Amino acid sequence: MELQPIKTRKIYKEIVEQIKSLLAEGNLNPGEKLPSEREMADALGVSRASVREALTALEAMGVLEVRPGEGTFVARVSDKDTIEALALIWSVERNSLAELMQVRRILEGEAAALAAQHATPQDLLNMERLLENMKATAEKREQGVDFDLYFHLAIGRATHNRVLYRLINTLDKMMHHTFLRDRQEMYASPGVAQRIINEHEAVLQAIRNRDPEAARRGMLNHLDHVEAGLQK
Repeated sequence: MELQPIKTRKIYKEIVEQIKSLLAEGNLNPGEKLPSEREMADALGVSRASVREALTALEAMGVLEVRPGEGTFVARVSDKDTIEALALIWSVERNSLAELMQVRRILEGEAAALAAQHATPQDLLNMERLLENMKATAEKREQGVDFDLYFHLAIGRATHNRVLYRLINTLDKMMHHTFLRDRQEMYASPGVAQRIINEHEAVLQAIRNRDPEAARRGMLNHLDHVEAGLQK
């Protein structure tokens, strides 16, 4: 009899799944305001840090919307069916890694440049939090890779171009699941996790500096390394 190691789920993922279930069951509706972090933490019996991680991840996915001074709300626009259909088409056509990465360069290079022009203080705060989470979990490959994805989605949201964000959201999530094991192995390689973090920091700094060209260069440099790592 061959037994498989038991993997414990992370607390923030449990919170994410609960909120997504509430949405699917109609117990949370578009435009509805969520309780405060403190209230959610008390109700769930977890730390506020775990709630904050979950909310940041859900915002990066486009499920929630943070309105400064007002609170956190369920996003009103949902393109779940369209996104899933597009992801299915991409998967069935068995696109090569080179083709997928070429599309990512086109979309995410420009997204980084647009984010440098349009990111709000809240957008910057979200990216900073995600990067801090990435640093804190880099040695835990599964979480590090998750926050890597959320960081890229946060850049897409910071463009404030909904069509561009949805395209990035679809492509990045599809690649995240398709190449999950390869990406986790990349994080396990000596020095690679730190290099990835450094590359994300460079992109974020360019966005902070309102330097579109530097943001674009930084993102393209990062994606070049991602493709090289996945090809090994």
